[in-house]
Parts: sequence; C-alpha cells; structure tokens
Amino acid sequence: MPAIVVLGAQWGDEGKGKATDQLATTDPIDYVVRTSGGHNAGHTIVINGEKYATHLLPSGILTPGATSVIANGVVVSPEALFRELDGLLERGVEIGGLVVSANAHVIASYHSTIDKVTERFLGKNQIGTTGRGIGPAYSDKVNRYGVRIADLFDEKILREKVEAALDVRNHLLTKVYNRRAIEVDAVVEELTSYVDRLRPMVADTSLLLNQALDRGETVLFEGAQATMLDVDHGTYPFVTSSSPVAGGVCTGAGVGPTRIDRVIGVIKAYTTRVGSGPFPTELFDDDGVQLQRLGGEIGVSTGRTRRCGWYDAVVARYSSRVNGLTDYFLTKLDILGAWERIPVCVAYEVDGVRHDEMPMTQTEFHHATPVYEYLDGWGTDISGCRTFEDLPANAQAYVRALEEMSGTKIWAVGVGPGREQTVVVNP
Repeated sequence: MPAIVVLGAQWGDEGKGKATDQLATTDPIDYVVRTSGGHNAGHTIVINGEKYATHLLPSGILTPGATSVIANGVVVSPEALFRELDGLLERGVEIGGLVVSANAHVIASYHSTIDKVTERFLGKNQIGTTGRGIGPAYSDKVNRYGVRIADLFDEKILREKVEAALDVRNHLLTKVYNRRAIEVDAVVEELTSYVDRLRPMVADTSLLLNQALDRGETVLFEGAQATMLDVDHGTYPFVTSSSPVAGGVCTGAGVGPTRIDRVIGVIKAYTTRVGSGPFPTELFDDDGVQLQRLGGEIGVSTGRTRRCGWYDAVVARYSSRVNGLTDYFLTKLDILGAWERIPVCVAYEVDGVRHDEMPMTQTEFHHATPVYEYLDGWGTDISGCRTFEDLPANAQAYVRALEEMSGTKIWAVGVGPGREQTVVVNP
C-alpha cells in the first residue's frame, strides 16, 4: 500500500497525528505529506510521555527516516514554519528531511491583518477563523494575485505581486476598516529575509512524490482540518478555505486519484468542533463539560475550548461517502469510561421528518435535532488495553455498533494519547 491518506472525518481535532504516527511505527513510511491548510491546523503526538504539537509541519517530522513534504495545496507562513522548526530543535528533536513545494502559496503578514479585522467587522456573523491569514491567502490564490514560494527567489516578480495584492487590500483597509495602509517595501523586505534558509528546502514536490510512488515507496498523505470543514462539502460558510477531503489530497499534492491505495478517516468516539456553525449533538449540560474536561478539549493550534457532543453516525456515514473511506481510526474511546449509558446519534429529525443521511440544505442541518440510541457503558479504565479482546465486552460492543452505523470498518482504536495506546480491531 504505497499511497495512504489519513484525514479528519468530523470537524477536526480527531487525533490525525496519532493515526499518522501509528502507521509510521508499524510500517516504514518514506514520505509524510501535508496537502492543504496552513498553520491553523494542529496535531498532537505523545512519544515516551513527551507531548509534541505540530501545526504547519507534517507530523512525520517526528518519524525517523521519513521525509516531510509541504505540498502545493498548503498556504505557508515562512515565519510560522521556521518558528515551529526552531521550537523542535530547541527540544533536541532530530528533524529529518523537509521539502516545501515551489508552488505553495505564501501567507504574508498582511493576510493575518486582513483576517483579523474582517472577522471583527462581521460581528455576530463571524465565521470563527483563527485570524492567521489562511482565508485571505487562499482568496488571493483564487483571485490570481497570490504570492507563491518560488516568487520569493525573484525580487522583481515578488514586488509586482505584492503591489497587486496590496492595491486591493489597502483600499479595503483604509476605506472600509479605517486602518493604515500596508507598505509594499516592508512586506518585500519581510519575505525576502527568509530566502536563504528556505531555498534548500524548495522542490517540485509533485514530481518528487510521483517518482517515489513509481519506486514503490510509501507515501502518507496527512490531512489537516476535516471533512465537515471542507469548503465544498462541509457546513458552509462555517468552513476552512481549502479542501481537506480525499479528493483534495490529489489536487493539493499533484498526484492522480488512481495512485491512492487506502483512505483512513480519523474519528472520535464522541464529537467536537471549534468556531461557529451548526453542531446537532452539541451538549450544553454537565455531560458536555465532563467530555471537555476528560478529553482535554482545547485546540492545539488555537487554544480555544472545543464544543463537545455525542458521536454522530450521520456525519460518519457522510464522511465515508464523500471520501470513499476504506477504514476508520477511532480515537479517545477511553474518555467514555465514565458513562453508564452512552447516547449515539443515528439520525436527525427536521420539522418532524427523520433524516438518516445528511440534510441537503444548511437550513435543514441548522434545525436538525439528534435521534439517539443508547449503548451500555463499561465504567472502567481501558487505557492499559493492548488488544481488542482486552477491552470490556461493552466497549467492544460500542466499537462494533459504531462500525455498523458508520458504514466503514474500524481499523484501530485509540485508548489513550500515547503511541503505544492503540488497539487494532481489523488488521
């Protein structure tokens, strides 16, 4: 299986880093690739009790022997990239190879400025962005005045592109938001300051990855954000600005869909999301508070508290369909040990009508109320389990019920944050 995709099947924060790390420790991984998003994403990996957080870097940066790739679909803040690299180096982490696509678009400081002032201007209609410039960078890309990594190496082209971008942005800043205009010279100086350090990392990553697949090497494509945040298939407009579904991996990496052998969806044993937008199983009671506390539900990149709710099988079936999933990796099963009875959403009710599949419109989804089935809890700590048979009978039954409801086999289950705390269900 030389080409494997790992992606989020809910609203993000499902534990994709753990799944990626698990794959890398069971079989040799030659390349780990990020294909979308920017430093608004985050993965947490625990190795020998040490917690590591990656944001822009692929989590494969912690895998010995693997080359990490930031592909063309990612928007790259050079400042965030080097800050993250330096943070790992300061902790004594031995960093392997890192390659950045020449065609990846750049997040400059003005993107972050625009992001923050726009979000404040929206008031009650805020999207819930991280304010890190991801949306404005993708907007410039689509509007065809974005700056790409390769442009940093030609100051004349760089200046022309920054001038074109700021000609639009400065009108918005000064005339709508009553802010000061941003100077072209300052932006060019900022971006060119990264050139010497960045140049050795830059390559044609599409060619690199296709050649690796031709040689039979293993390439792991690591998702950022998640299916329900996809700009086409998510809960629009409360979504990210890129396409984190399986199809977006091909566009974001420059590989064809026939190259992909396995697509693994990572999904929590309950549900969380950050930012604004509809969330049918969201809890506003003590159960929600307890899920947040036991699960440590605070965003890796944002520091924001995550909204918590019960497992949503409708979302799981939708993710299975949209992504063509071959497997699920179920995380944080251990968090549910405190409940005697565990609700699972199996359908929605909208204006008295039952929906077993995702409602077609945003209005319907916004008004959806969950239809629950109740499964027996197991009331014990399972963090020490290492085989599926080690799990209590009710925990096994919960996993099998979710598997049937979600329409995709569950490959493995996380019973704790550690690298070793993984139970394989279907090898």
